[in-house]
Amino acid sequence: MNFIGYRTLKTGIGAAAAMTIAMALGLKYAAAAGIITILSLQSTKKQSVNFAIQRMGACVLALFLSSVLFSLLGYNTLTFGLFLLVFIPLTTRLRLNEGIVVNSVLVTHLLTEKNITEALIINELGLMIIGVGIALLLNLYIPSIENKIKEDQEYIENTIKDILSHMSVALKACAISIKEEELFTNLEERLKLGRKRAYSNLNNALFSDNSYYAKYMDMRLQQLSCLKNMRRHFERFSIGYTQNMMIADFTARLSESIHQYNTAEGLLKSLQQLRDSFREMELPKTREEFENRAMLYQFLNDLEQFLLIKNEFKRNIHESIAVDLY
Repeated sequence: MNFIGYRTLKTGIGAAAAMTIAMALGLKYAAAAGIITILSLQSTKKQSVNFAIQRMGACVLALFLSSVLFSLLGYNTLTFGLFLLVFIPLTTRLRLNEGIVVNSVLVTHLLTEKNITEALIINELGLMIIGVGIALLLNLYIPSIENKIKEDQEYIENTIKDILSHMSVALKACAISIKEEELFTNLEERLKLGRKRAYSNLNNALFSDNSYYAKYMDMRLQQLSCLKNMRRHFERFSIGYTQNMMIADFTARLSESIHQYNTAEGLLKSLQQLRDSFREMELPKTREEFENRAMLYQFLNDLEQFLLIKNEFKRNIHESIAVDLY
């Protein structure tokens, strides 16, 4: 177990480096550069860049606004309060919210000095540039989590295979596996974790499209909803019929075809053939058989939706690749 985490290490090094550089340049209030670095370190590259832009924009606005107000109304707490009343709504309107706190602190330096000079304005800009600059530099390297996401993919696909395999057996035996609840719970938990990692990975790609894993996890979450619907139909199955066996065999075939590269087109064609064969069969003769047939059709509809989600995912991925190529 590591006592010091990676982000904690970056925070300590970054704050010390920012303060050292500020002092070496002879800037006043050098500790503020370290604080800005601490606040600017984020968990993803895109978030760090976004926060840096907001803070720099808010810095220019804060220095301009405070200079005008202090020059006109004097260097006192009431003027500072008025500055906040104007500055906070403006930054919110301009979507520079992340710059409110740090720049309010920088403005207190002007209040303390009770004087606005070109050198002091440059001093405050320097503190901001050093603080966000060090944070951005440290965030250029964030350890890749792509291998963990691939492990999530493998686990998710294997668990979906197990669920479908258990469903196939249940259709034939009209009995639900005792492992079903555990499989569904584990799948949902791993999907949520995988999705979190995938979006973190997406936000760490500044100059390339790294959205595949995020789209993949969203697709599997949609399929999980289909699996939950399919699971509910088993409450009504009580007797095995020919149709049960046919859908069970198809479900078993589907379970063996679960992988990220499958377009599902062949399975969709087979499913349509299955529907066609059902239409040619003799109509139900009893109420129980009718209800069973109705539940099977609903189960089949959910299977189709399960496949359509995957088919649309692969089609969208291929289209995005084609756009990138041209």
